[in-house]
This record gives sequence, structure tokens and C-alpha cells, in this order.
Amino acid sequence: MRLHAARLYRTVAAGTFRRYSTYRAATIAGVFTNTVFGFIMAYTYLALWNVRPHLGGYTASDALTYVFIGQSLFAVVAVFGGGATDDMIGRIRSGDISVDLYRPVDLQTWWLATDLGRAAFQFLARGIPPTVVGALAFHLSLPSDPLVWLAFLLSAFLGLLVSFSVRYLVALSGFWLIDTSGTQAAAGILGMFFSGQLLPLNIFPGALKQIAMLLPWAGMQQLPIDVLLRTTASLGGLGGVLALQVTWAAVLLALGRLVTATAVRKVVFQGG
Repeated sequence: MRLHAARLYRTVAAGTFRRYSTYRAATIAGVFTNTVFGFIMAYTYLALWNVRPHLGGYTASDALTYVFIGQSLFAVVAVFGGGATDDMIGRIRSGDISVDLYRPVDLQTWWLATDLGRAAFQFLARGIPPTVVGALAFHLSLPSDPLVWLAFLLSAFLGLLVSFSVRYLVALSGFWLIDTSGTQAAAGILGMFFSGQLLPLNIFPGALKQIAMLLPWAGMQQLPIDVLLRTTASLGGLGGVLALQVTWAAVLLALGRLVTATAVRKVVFQGG
């Protein structure tokens, strides 16, 4: 039974990968947008680091690397929302989620498999080009050790799990709210500020930096990039970063299961 379920979820992920691969024009536009934003942010960061060298413990080369790796992770991790969970919100609003609940599968795992398929395509199609172009235009602090890259990919995967868990909880709010746009907007603002998408959390002042680094959003972008740049000492090194990400992923996924169970009972009670 477990092998059958695992095969099913792999099929769901593969199907989502193929579905996203058909949106070629949107993918090209996304690559172009991420790359252009990368250059805009790169020159902004250069101006800032010229005034404050080693700001946040980064060199100017580290800061440029942060920019382009961040743009590569943008669509993969979906800090601002989007992806499979947006489809789920639409199905909750239309009532089609009732069909999903009739399936002999776990609702949360189904949507996680869908989001993993989406993220895999975005990593290959939109994740690699911005960093490649950035490396051709600037001197980036990219590691030569393949183990560092493997650690980064592991951390990025854990960041994706944390991101999905947050987005899944936002989607579940649709069982109680008529319109989830406010919840989505609030989650997007928190993600934008506390993930390090605009500015590295390392440059935040005092206690704000310490608090921000421990919040789940830091695990979506800031921590994976710090793993790549090997600047994780403040959190106890690589082990501390991965442990923090695993903890948040486990807690948020467990919370998602609890809220899912409550939402299913609500549908049953209301639907008879």
C-alpha cells in the first residue's frame, strides 16, 4: 500500500512538472524578469557595499552572489505565494476541493507532491539561468567544493518544505474565509521582509536580526544562501541551520495536518 501511494505521489509530481513545462512563454518571461531584477539589485547592492564594505559579514562579491542566488530561488521557493497552493485556493473557493477530499489520498501530501513537481521545473528552467548570467557579468563567490553545493541543495529543499507549509496553511484559511486575498497579502509581506528577499537579514540591527534569523521565513532564502556562502556560524554552522529548517518544516507540516482535519470536519458538517 505504501509503495502504491509513493508511486502515486511521484506520478502527481511528474505530471505537474510536465504541465509547467508547457508554459514556455511564461517561463522565458520569468527568466528575463528574474535576471533583470538581479542586475538592478546587484548595482544597488554594489553602491551600498562600496559605502559599507563587509556589511553584514559579506564582501561585495558575497552580496552579488546573494542577489543572483536569491533570484534563482525566487520562483522555486515561492516566498511570495503562488504555485500549487494557489490552485488549491481556487478549488476551495469553487467547491471543487470536495472532489479532492473524496480521493483515497492524503490531501496535504497530494498538494505537496504537486508543489514539488512545480518547484523541480522552476529550479531547472528559472533557477539556473539568472545565476549563470550573473556569474558571467560579475565576480560571484560561488564555491568549488561539490559538497557545499549538495548542502545548499538540501537546505533549499528544506526551505521549499517550509514555504509550502506556510502557503498550505494560507490556502486552508479559505475554508473559513470567503476571500483569502488578505491572508495571502499578509503572508507575502512577511515573506518579503523576513526571508531576506529584499535585503539580507544579516544586516538587520541588533535583536531584530537575531529574531528574524530564527523565524521560518529565514529558512526559505536567507539560510540556504548562507549555506552556499559558508556564513552560518551565527546559527551553529551547517548542522544548526539544517536543524532549524527541519524543526520549522516538521512543526508547520504537523500544524497543517491538524488544520486539515478541522477543515475536513467543517466540510462534512456543512455538506451533510
